[in-house]
Parts: sequence; C-alpha cells; structure tokens
Amino acid sequence: MRILFVCMGNICRSPSAEGVFRSMLAARAPQLAIEIDSAGTHDYHVGEPPDDRSVAAARRRGIDLSALRARMVHASDFDEFDLILAMDEQNLRELRRRAPAHRHERIRLMMEFAQQAVLRAVPDPYYGGPQGFEQVLDLLEEASEGLLKELLSQARA
Repeated sequence: MRILFVCMGNICRSPSAEGVFRSMLAARAPQLAIEIDSAGTHDYHVGEPPDDRSVAAARRRGIDLSALRARMVHASDFDEFDLILAMDEQNLRELRRRAPAHRHERIRLMMEFAQQAVLRAVPDPYYGGPQGFEQVLDLLEEASEGLLKELLSQARA
C-alpha cells in the first residue's frame, strides 16, 4: 500500500500529514507494509524543507519533519499510489483534473477519515499564527486515527 498526502505547496499540511501518519504507523502498526510520501499541486517550494512553524509544532509532539523536502505531484503518482489524500477541496479538484479518469477513486479528502469531523478540509495555516499549525496537527491526528483504523480493518479482512 502506498499513500500520498497532498496540499498546495507541500511545506505545511501535507508534510505534517506524512509525519503524523508515519509516526502513528511506527508506534501502533509497524506490521503494515505502507509507503508514505507527500507532494504539492504547485511548484512554489520544490526542494525546500517544511515551513519552520510546521517543523516546530510537529517537534513539540515528537514528530520529526526535518528530512522532508517539498516536491510537486507527478503524473506517475496517480499510478504509483493506492490512496491520494488531499487536504482541501481546491487540491482535491486539482488532483482530479490532472488524474486519468480511471484513477479518480484513489483520490479522497484527508478529513473523510476523521470520525468526529467538524471541518471537511485541513485549513492552510501558512498566513496565520502558531495556533493554526497546532490546529492542523490536531485535525491530522484525528484523520490519521480513522485512516489507520480503516487500514487495520482491511489488513484483517
């Protein structure tokens, strides 16, 4: 199983999602053979590390994002990843626009996996204050719980 987390620039939400889910997998389901990556729909930050505020917020929760580097979604990603999780509706639409029609079922919203989701999207914290980065992690942890639960259920089936 291969999972790709996607936001716009791949420096805030999607690398945070990658880090949160990678950490959760390592701690609670290391037996699952899952590859994880993240990417952006735009090329604004290709090659750059995650935003310092994302790195700091994740570090406070014991998650290390420092090795990650931004990349853009490639056409091959639609074939190589089993599940592509967009952080919001805008990126969901962009992914579906780029993907071959027979791959649309692989593209979903990250927050679809959150059990008690009040929000349908993970809001972009880039232009806000530090609390926005904490909220992103809270939402990603909630959605990652649901994602892990679903993957564990599939593995048992």
